[in-house]
Amino acid sequence: MWSNVKTLTAAMVLVGAASLLAQDAAIPPGAVNINLPDNSPLALQSFTVADSRATARGAALALDLHMSATLRNNGPHRIHGVTLRVVAQEVTLGGKGSVTYPSLNVGPGETFQVRIDMQLMRPSHVTGGPLVQVDLDGVLFQDLSFFGPDRLNSRRTMTACEMEAQRDRKHFKRILAQTGSAGLQREMLESMARQSEVSQLAVSVRRAGRAVTSAATGPEHTAEFAFLRFPDSPVEPMNGSARISGNEARTPRIEVRNKSNRPVKYVEMGWIVSDSSGKQYMAGSLPSADSDLVLPPGQSARLLQETTLSFSAKGQPVNVRKMVGFVNQVEFADGKIWVPNRQNLDNALLLKVLPPSAEEQRLTDIYRKRGIDALAAELGKF
Repeated sequence: MWSNVKTLTAAMVLVGAASLLAQDAAIPPGAVNINLPDNSPLALQSFTVADSRATARGAALALDLHMSATLRNNGPHRIHGVTLRVVAQEVTLGGKGSVTYPSLNVGPGETFQVRIDMQLMRPSHVTGGPLVQVDLDGVLFQDLSFFGPDRLNSRRTMTACEMEAQRDRKHFKRILAQTGSAGLQREMLESMARQSEVSQLAVSVRRAGRAVTSAATGPEHTAEFAFLRFPDSPVEPMNGSARISGNEARTPRIEVRNKSNRPVKYVEMGWIVSDSSGKQYMAGSLPSADSDLVLPPGQSARLLQETTLSFSAKGQPVNVRKMVGFVNQVEFADGKIWVPNRQNLDNALLLKVLPPSAEEQRLTDIYRKRGIDALAAELGKF
């Protein structure tokens, strides 16, 4: 049970914030706890805090974390994903974060390394205990079974990543079988070229409400979404809109219909914006905000976000002229996940703006660093 937790410390002594009140100080290993349950499929082999530092900023400590841990698969199943929850202070703004490692392939008894590189805040008056606690939120296995408390919805996130990984490995293995190493090499070069051409868009999100006056952003108006529709998608977008003013989009709303014969509990819409010159950017995703969403077959529901999003690129505002949405992920009531297939992703618009999956990035990185033979060997492991 998760109430019976074994604490594995990186050192014998726990160091609290009180001992790090200097202007800038290294974080000692004993200031970090890695907590794993007794029945965890993971065991801690080694741990280092590297050059992690704590800096006093008024009444708070800014923690600049650069940590590395070697974990061992203690279970009987291959591990394909891990999510860790990292906490300096539960209720402080900026006091917690997480890291997810998808696209793993760790067999029983094998080890792998995870890194935690992030900045967290913690009140300096909180004394005693560890500065940072690292908890296991979830482990995804090869058969898509799961272990963990899933406080961060990591089961859904990692399952979707694994579905994308299976899709993309199948695609590249088919290319290799049909066209050989030369064909796979061409596909890798095309993927790398697309990755280099994807325009980066910075998106800031806050609760609904305008940050600046309308004179600075322009008059607000309602803009309708256009939609890309995938024939095999279990959910169909019907209509949608957002209030637009300059580079801000407020309270986006999209109505969707479940056209499958299975109840749906989560829908995520991809969101593409175009600026005044027609340049297109991937703006991120619009997840269903209702954690209790139940969408029976044939029924419709609205995805609502009471937020305001601001878009910029290279430090300059990106004024929104058009918006396009598409179904990016669906979770059924039984926990099964749907993601777009490779044929859907071949849409000309998506090819220009959609970042590749974590698995496609991993595979192109193998090709870039080790060559086509190493990539073919990696594909052969699955």
